[in-house]
Amino acid sequence: MVYLNEDEDAEETRRLVGGEGQPCSLIRGDIGDEETCRRAVAKMIEEHGRIDILINNAAEQHPQKSIGDITAEQLERTFRTNIFSQFFLVKAALPHMTEGGSIINTTSVTAYKGSPMLLDYSSTKGAIVAFTRSLSQALAERGIRVNAVAPGPIWTPLIPSTFPEDKVESFGSDVPMKRAGQPEEVATCYVFLASDDSSYMTGQVLHPNGGSVVNG
Repeated sequence: MVYLNEDEDAEETRRLVGGEGQPCSLIRGDIGDEETCRRAVAKMIEEHGRIDILINNAAEQHPQKSIGDITAEQLERTFRTNIFSQFFLVKAALPHMTEGGSIINTTSVTAYKGSPMLLDYSSTKGAIVAFTRSLSQALAERGIRVNAVAPGPIWTPLIPSTFPEDKVESFGSDVPMKRAGQPEEVATCYVFLASDDSSYMTGQVLHPNGGSVVNG
């Protein structure tokens, strides 16, 4: 697992994984930096010898009222974390992946519905959809599947840390199920796409979003 600076959360994750009898390696660094991604893959190969599944799940968002409020620095930062990291990790991991491997990217419902306060974020999520579809075609002959998950409103630390209080209070109430989802309601999508149960799926996106109907 690669993470930026959430040491306590990372150690808790390692403890939980270890409790299931599995090893968990932690790599601290900025995932928007290509060298961090190379280092993460090298450590995985050194410690575990192979990569069967790659999940790209890093993201950041910075709500702004207007496109005029989005600085060049914010734009680049959001793209580096959300989509550059996926390119970098796939590029580093592919030489170590073989037939039967699975790559799972995280996009968002905002790629399909848009978000007026998240112009740069939703743009990166749209790029991830295109990246997923294109990469799936490029790797089909190698037997490596590439799919994505597009969550709707999900309760994660990203929500209270980036949205104003009034938005947090009503978060998720605008979907047909009238509530935000929990992380465990999304996790099963990743498990499915990582398993052989999805062996005939590539280039696809799953939508755990509380009932919002999307096109594409």
